[in-house]
Amino acid sequence: MSVQERKERERASRERLIVATARELAEQQGWDAVTTRKLAERIEYSQPVLYSHFRGKREIIGAVALDGAAELAVALRAATAAADGPRARVTALARGYLDFAERNPAVYDALFQLDGGLAFAQEDTPEPLKDAFAALLECLGEVAGEGVHPGVFTELFWASLHGLATLTRAGRLPRAFAEQRVELLVDRLAVV
Repeated sequence: MSVQERKERERASRERLIVATARELAEQQGWDAVTTRKLAERIEYSQPVLYSHFRGKREIIGAVALDGAAELAVALRAATAAADGPRARVTALARGYLDFAERNPAVYDALFQLDGGLAFAQEDTPEPLKDAFAALLECLGEVAGEGVHPGVFTELFWASLHGLATLTRAGRLPRAFAEQRVELLVDRLAVV
């Protein structure tokens, strides 16, 4: 292995450490606790080293969001893989999405609440974000209904899931009715 290859591998490893540490700190204490100073202390590198990887917190949030989008896509596909039939797949997708949002609040915030400098629904949208949407579309496209654009239906269903996730987490919707909400959403929106 050349010196250049070793340096590139070390740089990539440091970058993964920064992102993982930011995510861990955000999950433990919230995104307000994630500062470049705290990150530098936790990873035991100087702030200039951290800035050699990311221009600031916004880019770090974006990196966490991209990792999270990849994880979300995997979680959604795993949730729907064993389901039998369109209705069961959509129900599994909804549960999988809401479960991901609940188990990963800091990642969910990085994806959908905070400014990570990422473009959504554009030509320059990063691949992990496109893939997360594709994981939704793969399942929801088949239940959009006649004459309904599958992408638009997926956006509507996704927005509904996002609303449920956000309002439940904020304590605005009682958790006791979470399952009933999923069933209602699937029954009213998905054409099966």
